[in-house]
Amino acid sequence: MKRAWRGALAAALGVTLAGCGGGAEGSLSGSIQVDGSSTVFPITEAVAEEFMTETGGRVRVSVGMSGTGGGFKRFCAGETDISNASRPIKESEVEQCRAAGVEPVELPVATDGLAVLVNPANDFVQCLTVDELKKIWQPGSTVKSWSEVRAGFPNRPLKLYGPGTNSGTFDYFTEAVMGKEDASRADYTASEDDNVLVQGVSGDPNALGYFGYAYVAENQGKLKTVAVDAGQGCVQPTPQTIESGQYKPLSRPIFIYVKKASLQRPEVREFIDFYLRSAPELVPQTGYIPLGQAGYQQSRQKFEQAANGTT
Repeated sequence: MKRAWRGALAAALGVTLAGCGGGAEGSLSGSIQVDGSSTVFPITEAVAEEFMTETGGRVRVSVGMSGTGGGFKRFCAGETDISNASRPIKESEVEQCRAAGVEPVELPVATDGLAVLVNPANDFVQCLTVDELKKIWQPGSTVKSWSEVRAGFPNRPLKLYGPGTNSGTFDYFTEAVMGKEDASRADYTASEDDNVLVQGVSGDPNALGYFGYAYVAENQGKLKTVAVDAGQGCVQPTPQTIESGQYKPLSRPIFIYVKKASLQRPEVREFIDFYLRSAPELVPQTGYIPLGQAGYQQSRQKFEQAANGTT
């Protein structure tokens, strides 16, 4: 993602940044390991860069991008302190974590929408119904051309791009559209890195893909969004329709998960505190939708309870 947010963020957070940790940033040191969702990556990367600046480089925050599922595998194995996630943790993953002595603390940090995209050269697709998306993406689908999607569409090959199976975006899309998580055809170009999908759709005139809306906002002119009709008319993904929930069924919360034991380390505790205080200003700068005051208060309460050992 580009760094266009940095100037606006610095101005917006001026007082907050200067007060990080109530002055504790001068004595902090250590390293923090983060991995997981490519959707949440831009937010956490932005927070990490600002936090490292505030701590004078004495705290190193490393942010990986192995997908939500891949991130949880590392997190539950005790390899990371924080896991970025574009879906809630599964019960099976919670069990794996607890079996390894890892207690995950879930903290919602923003709202995102999954955008359905075509190449800008596509002049015939403006809106697709949820049923048409299901027809295209369901397991065993034999749809190979646009003409098979809807009568009147041209007889052109349909090239599909989407997240890999370790992606929380894949999990969310399949459940929202197919009604069952992980239910998807397998013959498409897949990647856990949304930037790879952007490149694929923007370079292929026959493309159809889906990924996080923030990557659409970051690549204006390279992609064309497709409105989605869930039965109440065609709705384009915008910050307003995503926040209101009007963009159905592809609006969702996104999260970070922190290891409860890691909150006993001052550098991790200060980083999470900084994250939640910075998010209301930073999230819009990275293309996502902030939770609102009540949402961040709930995340802060969960964080403070976990840090104080009261959960």
